[in-house]
Amino acid sequence: MKQKRPENLLHPTYWPTFLGLGLVWLINRLPLPAQHKIGRLLGRILMCIAKDRKHIADTNLSLCFPHLSPKEHNQMLSDVFKDQGIAMIESGMAWWPQPEKLTPLGDIIGFEHVEKAQAEGQGILFLSGHFTCLDVTGGILAQHMRFDGMYRKNNNPVIEELSKKGREVFFEELIERGDIRRLVRRLKDGKAVWYAPDQDMGMKLSVYAPFFGVPAATITATARIAKMSKAAVIPLSMRRNDQGRYIIEMLPPLEDFPTGDDVADATKVNQVIESMIMKAPTQYMWVHRRFKTHPKGKAFLYK
Repeated sequence: MKQKRPENLLHPTYWPTFLGLGLVWLINRLPLPAQHKIGRLLGRILMCIAKDRKHIADTNLSLCFPHLSPKEHNQMLSDVFKDQGIAMIESGMAWWPQPEKLTPLGDIIGFEHVEKAQAEGQGILFLSGHFTCLDVTGGILAQHMRFDGMYRKNNNPVIEELSKKGREVFFEELIERGDIRRLVRRLKDGKAVWYAPDQDMGMKLSVYAPFFGVPAATITATARIAKMSKAAVIPLSMRRNDQGRYIIEMLPPLEDFPTGDDVADATKVNQVIESMIMKAPTQYMWVHRRFKTHPKGKAFLYK
């Protein structure tokens, strides 16, 4: 039976969390290159101690990039954890927001697609994925436009409270992941919403569609939301380049979407996310069990 967490945020259970957050706050006072250097070191440590996450990422990379040599695979796995470490440090810039410092760090490409949709009175469904720099790039984008964000509550209430307050500074509204009605209503009102349908939610509302050539449980909600709201579905990618700058790229709205074929639509969504991942492969959240659902049993591929 899972033990219930204490409701009092000052309970000793959360003291290590406060200590960790305090360290992140201090690191965020350093120049960005120093933050990234510390993040890469943290990632190397995580790779050594987070055995379960290492196994998940290792499995995901083997499935999605089977052509890599053992040396290339190990290097990619190492880089994945370095980017995870950087993400943990970067998150502080969104949790303790300083908009005036974030804005100069980013470059936005393709904003004309947003302007066109807004001029036509359309809502905008930003089709994206779980990338390591999503918090900081969300903060940068919020300096140029207002939009809503979908979110799932963090299991740690201290982190939940802090991250939610930080995100409320940037997002016009936060919508809980399962509140599809609210999402559609906001889109019909002409709002923009960041949406990431790239996690395994089981087969109840999903179909199997290829993700890097591997059958993956993919939710069908993206097509339903687009159909009900008549929103422009604009792919939104984010990445950190070699110079440490954040690139936010918006592509033209999807055409002939949805088609009415759940598998075809889910395949299209996965293809879009794949193309975004390939712009910076190690900056994707490979530590999540993307292929958790399997005909041979839950997490079969991760055993």
